[in-house]
Amino acid sequence: MLTSKIIANGILRAVAIGAAIYVGLMFLYKIQSVIIYLFVALILSMIASPIVQFLKRRLKFPHILAVITTLVLFLGMLVGFVWLFVPLIISQSENLSLLDTAQLEQNINSIFQQVDNTFGIDTKKLMQEADVTSRINFNFIPNFINSLLGILSGFGMGLASVLFITFFFLKDRELFTASAKKILPDAHEEKILISLYKINHLLSRYFIGLIVQMTILFIMYLTVLLIFGVENAFIIAFITALLNIIPYIGPIIATALVVILTLLGHIGPDDQATMFSTTLYVVIGYCAAQFIDNNISTPLIFSNSVNSHPLEIFIVILASGFVFGILGMIIAVPVYTICKVAAKEFFPKNPVVRILTKDI
Repeated sequence: MLTSKIIANGILRAVAIGAAIYVGLMFLYKIQSVIIYLFVALILSMIASPIVQFLKRRLKFPHILAVITTLVLFLGMLVGFVWLFVPLIISQSENLSLLDTAQLEQNINSIFQQVDNTFGIDTKKLMQEADVTSRINFNFIPNFINSLLGILSGFGMGLASVLFITFFFLKDRELFTASAKKILPDAHEEKILISLYKINHLLSRYFIGLIVQMTILFIMYLTVLLIFGVENAFIIAFITALLNIIPYIGPIIATALVVILTLLGHIGPDDQATMFSTTLYVVIGYCAAQFIDNNISTPLIFSNSVNSHPLEIFIVILASGFVFGILGMIIAVPVYTICKVAAKEFFPKNPVVRILTKDI
């Protein structure tokens, strides 16, 4: 029979558990930057691990020197990437200063007139009904600049923290493994260690496959931009290929960005006549590159890197996007791979697990 003392103890225990959970979640929220640093450093260590092994085995580098060389290589690539923005910003600033707004308006009206004559559409009336002009608001520009400056101000500390953590992830990998063996329960130690090994192997292949995919896209994008004479083709191709890290949405953002940059690149008074035709050709080229990537490169690379069927990857990314947004789409495949490996080790007889993990 329940007494008032038992009920009171139960209530106090529930309140204490709820308070502990709340404090724990608040603590995680306060240190979210540290968690992000750890996550980024873990990804970098997975990507860098094959490079470190190559330097040690093929070039006979000592372990510490191999780790330092790999991090210096990554840092050099980052500096080079940032430096590529300088000519892009300078050239686009010059193009904006040459903007002939009257000629641009005339070209746009000419395009609308051609659409009206071809399809019988009254574009002017449609724009008036949609109230397009009154909805255009450029207040986002200073807000965007302020946000960008805030991000850049903390970038230095974040970069140093990530490199520092990555260095020790690579340097003391065996030490971490030995320490884990002491902490893990004996009954599940072997399964957990095997899972960690497989996870590290598959995720390293996944991130390397992601780099290969972006490299292929970069080459296709660069070819399109060079064919049509777009300024700063190298950096534009690099940025738009990098956006492909966001599944499905990334290519859309990349296409929108290349449209804006191509327009700005032909915004001078002598180039505005060909501005829209060049932009159209570039968009067609980008769509063709994305079609090749979506139907050939991506399925082959990702299905082989994480040993998952392309349909699996599509469903997982789509579901994660609906639930967690863009961040969920980015981390969907790594998290799904971790879950598959863990499920195979701990529930190998489950029929669903056996079907999904038959190639792992």
